[in-house]
Amino acid sequence: MRVYPEKLAQDLDRTLHRVYLVSGDETLLVQECADQVRAAARRAGCHERHVVDSSDRGFNWQDLTQDSASMSLFAEQRLMELRIPNGKPGAEGSKAILEYLAHAPESDILLIVAGKIDKASTNSKWYKALDQAGATIQLWPVNADELPRWLEGRARSINLSIDRDGLSLLAERVEGNLLAAVQELEKLRLLAGDSTVTAKQVAHAVANSARFDVFTLIDVALAGRSEDSLRMLHGLRSEGTQPPALLWGLVRELRLLRALLQAVAAGRQPMQALNEARVWKSRQSVIQAAMRRHTIASCEELLSLAAHVDGCIKGYAQGDAWEHTEWLIIGLAQNGQPRLRRPA
Repeated sequence: MRVYPEKLAQDLDRTLHRVYLVSGDETLLVQECADQVRAAARRAGCHERHVVDSSDRGFNWQDLTQDSASMSLFAEQRLMELRIPNGKPGAEGSKAILEYLAHAPESDILLIVAGKIDKASTNSKWYKALDQAGATIQLWPVNADELPRWLEGRARSINLSIDRDGLSLLAERVEGNLLAAVQELEKLRLLAGDSTVTAKQVAHAVANSARFDVFTLIDVALAGRSEDSLRMLHGLRSEGTQPPALLWGLVRELRLLRALLQAVAAGRQPMQALNEARVWKSRQSVIQAAMRRHTIASCEELLSLAAHVDGCIKGYAQGDAWEHTEWLIIGLAQNGQPRLRRPA
């Protein structure tokens, strides 16, 4: 039967199923749900745990069925844990899973931890058999729109209060990395105590460990301060920051800027476009400054230059990635009127 992640703890308190399938792309959520099952199994007397991983070199699906046939010498119950990182057991794996379900001791518990399982696989015999024999828990990534609310819930669970702008900024900074988000929330809890965390505190606490962080650099360039942004770029480079870490942030801001300009061209007022794009208030001034300087065409040209930087990083385009990144920063910070020069 299907169990929703948020209901798993309640379900485990009511009963312990013979089989659990925990699957999804989001590592943190999969790990947390699997940990809940492991803890419940220990409470029920499963003090022996045996783990097999289908991605291991030399793995044989017969290991699963052979292990299920051997009785434990040290515990009446065992937790058998099968890991399928790609979410696809294949024909041989499907057969082994079905054989395990048919012959495994009733006292044993099978926990399968898998990557994302596609829709076609949910109609397969092995998936349906697992769903019938126990509980299936599917985890889905937290999308950008849902992330602030997810962060708010996690913060509440550790007695941390963050204002709306702070949540928006934190969501932007962690860029969907839930493990990083949880770590930052724990850090903020230690720093804030009983007070409500603001966007300013988030910006300070979540800043890159480098002297000049990527997010501040981008905001300075958006504000039009080309000399300051280049100085910060050189600082980041000297402290070991690599071009890819800069590029994703620059591309994201350029796409946002282009989308805002397109919205204004379609008849939206600038503030209406900013609010619809959910640009948090403390950043609206620098974004507006960039909107006044740039056009859709200048954004397109900068995105083209960003693609060239990406090519330099990956080795299929000519030129130095850092030199092209400097021109990208200059282009973002300048008025966008003259055609951008780029190094040969």
